[in-house]
Amino acid sequence: MRTHYIFITGGVFSGLGKGIISSSIGKLLQYQGYAVTSIKIDPYINFDAGTMRPTEHGEVWVTDDGGEIDQDLGNYERFLNIDLNKENNITTGKVYYSVIQRERAGEYLGKTVQPIPHVTNEIKRQIKKRAAESLANFVMVEVGGQVGDYENILYLEAARQMHQEGKNVLFIHIGFLPIPNHLGEMKTKPMQHSVKALQAAGIQPDFIIGRSSKEMDEVRKEKISLFCNVDPEAVISAPDVENIYEVPLILEKQKLTEKILSFFGLKFKPSQDLIKWQEFINKTKNISKKVKIGVIGKYFDTGDFNLVDSYISVIEAIKHAAWHNDASPEIIWLDSKDFEKDKKNLFQLKKLDGVVVPGGFGRSGVEGKILAVQYCRENKIPYLGLCYGLQMAVIEYARNVCGIKKANSLEIDETTEHPVITILPEQANILDKKQYGASMRLGAYTAELKANTKVRNLYMNTEEVSERHRHRYEVNPEYIKQLEDNGLIFSGYSPNRRLMEFLELKNHPFFVATQAHPEFKSRPMRPAPLFNGFLRAALKYSTNYSQSELKKD
Repeated sequence: MRTHYIFITGGVFSGLGKGIISSSIGKLLQYQGYAVTSIKIDPYINFDAGTMRPTEHGEVWVTDDGGEIDQDLGNYERFLNIDLNKENNITTGKVYYSVIQRERAGEYLGKTVQPIPHVTNEIKRQIKKRAAESLANFVMVEVGGQVGDYENILYLEAARQMHQEGKNVLFIHIGFLPIPNHLGEMKTKPMQHSVKALQAAGIQPDFIIGRSSKEMDEVRKEKISLFCNVDPEAVISAPDVENIYEVPLILEKQKLTEKILSFFGLKFKPSQDLIKWQEFINKTKNISKKVKIGVIGKYFDTGDFNLVDSYISVIEAIKHAAWHNDASPEIIWLDSKDFEKDKKNLFQLKKLDGVVVPGGFGRSGVEGKILAVQYCRENKIPYLGLCYGLQMAVIEYARNVCGIKKANSLEIDETTEHPVITILPEQANILDKKQYGASMRLGAYTAELKANTKVRNLYMNTEEVSERHRHRYEVNPEYIKQLEDNGLIFSGYSPNRRLMEFLELKNHPFFVATQAHPEFKSRPMRPAPLFNGFLRAALKYSTNYSQSELKKD
């Protein structure tokens, strides 16, 4: 069977949910028995997302092979339950880097190197190369940004050329249908303009998906069909949903899978797997048990607005684990700087069932995080530390249990007398050369788990586990014995015992931290082991807490 390409474009504005819809269509095609992979095209000139702030572009997703990529790859992996790699992300930086390398090597045989055909040929080459390597029947290609952005015009041209070269390309355009409050009517004009911009690039969409707060009615579908030159049956509604994993069912209800397969001359068949997905969604809708989880972060604010996408994988991992344990999570966002302003603000942690300190970089809000870790440790509140959260736990324990009052991280204080968190020599050398891009400890690393520990038990007594990493700083080997002598348990470490990967405490409902990012491997029906254990502990703590006097406050 030849490979089929489905290009997903967007219009009106970015952030419409192209990644969710692309993932949902891929999931439906999987349920038809086809191998599916996804490619995300990011028109920015950065080589990858590794040097970008989370508030600039959302979470940085890390693949097993060390790719630092747009967060949409997380959606692809979660929905499709597959592991992608760095080649599933194409950026303008990667494309031009390859073109320039080829030009320097004389591969263009003295020709004038131009955007068309040389850059567009490179875009097509990268798409087809990844398709061939993945052995996929269907390749979902999401073009980042929106139609009309000058940054993505060459990607649209490459897609147009692929369509012209064969009959194995389909275009789906997603646009926004606003409902102005003062009118109360869904407007199609923004969609019409975005489709015209796409047509100006030489592409006629085969399907149009309308994103809106409400379901699209037949009047709007007919208008879009007329002005955008598509069949009425090719206009699909994608209203807002509380649970993103419901989107495949919404699309399937409108027979989108059957229509796509018909376009390619393929047969549709009912899927039993889709029934299991429906049962999963029904379960999430009928949960009455609640659990309050606090996330103590720093990448929230961008101007006057909050950007929770900075921690999207942590959020989804919490949801997966909560649903698995028949609970609905209420996520409370906490700014650690508030604890620095007034320690009395720590009391709000008592009203939570569990606390997560996720990954991060830099000095801002650090002392507040350390105070929060101490509060969770001393008050027996379930705690899960991720990457930076492990480092904060080590600093707190060194200061308040081991008596090393000036313990700190070299990242926070370069002159600290007691760098319990330090940078390894090889990482220091990289920073000295200002080689920041793709230079951290990135991707999947193996850890050996200590017997008879909570962490090993959470991983079903597995001796070795592999989780993804993204950090530079490590537990200082010079302080490990002192920390362990005072009761801190390092329950997982690198095979050479040089790097501490997991820690935990005894006589605590749940106090676990890891240098890794287990959230990247969490799936809707297969929660990450650490998150699953954390949520179980939070629910148990919630039950006990409901009987305490503090709950009456």
